[in-house]
Amino acid sequence: MNDYESLRMTITMNNPKTYLVTGGAGFIGSNYIHYLFSKYKNVRVINLDKLTYAGNLANLQDLTNNPNYIFIKGDICDAEIVRNIFREHHPDYVVNFAAESHVDRSIGKPDDFIRTDMFGVFVLLEASKEFGIERFIQISTDEVYGSILEGSFTEESPLKPGNPYSASKAGGDRLAYSYFNTYNLPVIVTRASNNYGPYQYPEKLIPLFVTNLIENKPVPLYGDGKNVRDWLYVEDHCDAIEFILKNGKPGEVYNIAGENELENIFITNFIFEYMNKPKTLIKPVTDRLGHDRRYSISAAKLHELGWQARHKFEDAMRTTIQWYIDNPQWWQPLKSGEYLEYYKRHYKI
Repeated sequence: MNDYESLRMTITMNNPKTYLVTGGAGFIGSNYIHYLFSKYKNVRVINLDKLTYAGNLANLQDLTNNPNYIFIKGDICDAEIVRNIFREHHPDYVVNFAAESHVDRSIGKPDDFIRTDMFGVFVLLEASKEFGIERFIQISTDEVYGSILEGSFTEESPLKPGNPYSASKAGGDRLAYSYFNTYNLPVIVTRASNNYGPYQYPEKLIPLFVTNLIENKPVPLYGDGKNVRDWLYVEDHCDAIEFILKNGKPGEVYNIAGENELENIFITNFIFEYMNKPKTLIKPVTDRLGHDRRYSISAAKLHELGWQARHKFEDAMRTTIQWYIDNPQWWQPLKSGEYLEYYKRHYKI
């Protein structure tokens, strides 16, 4: 045992566990940090986030004065920043949410995705190997499997990513596993389906459609709207991640599914009906390049470990829609500047 490991064990024995959450100002990361503070009385969270367009400190404004929460602005690709965090804060767990994550943007500019989703993972793994940790959770995605017309992918299914985003995530996914296999680093990989809930940047389908409809603007629906996704409420995702961190086996992959496989047009109609908006605001647009038709993953392995989602889709969707209706002060500032330029360029409406 080296000096750093001895110091970390002393800190752990006398203080709460310390989480290094990367990308913690983003959608899922910020929900996960809220989840940790609601679940544990004694927990320390170090949030490392570059604050790209989708990172928003307003997501965590309520934690600003919490002495057990520390925000550090930085890039996971910056090895010196990452190593300094390990030296100063001695994290027990690393949960890596940091990623470029929008398929549409990856098609136009894939280099950012390769850098963050692969090289950034390498930097975190190297620091974890050097300083020692109890768990490294690599947050991956069901999109690494590619499209499937029938049945569901299991953790043993081959990876066939179909766009630059999913390919970069597959690379980080497998790189993380290699550090378990080669260096015995306690890595676990999770692959979750489409998330929805509060604090999601309004370029994604649900917050985009809801906020557009609040403003009585049309919503851009790709193709025939029959692409199928499995929808997972973000709070259930956070609960599953923490369950896997505490109960999962290093070296394993766990699929996290909401088990709500629905066509995009169904989601669209649900939103329109809840908000009582005319269907004339649906604006069909040219389908995305390489648009996968259907995603489906089996979460049987995770269920056997003892985890189940707690929220019903209809209830969680209503809660989500209402959150955006009730919180215009959160999303209105985001739908300006770079966002508007991207939106007009991409959808041409």
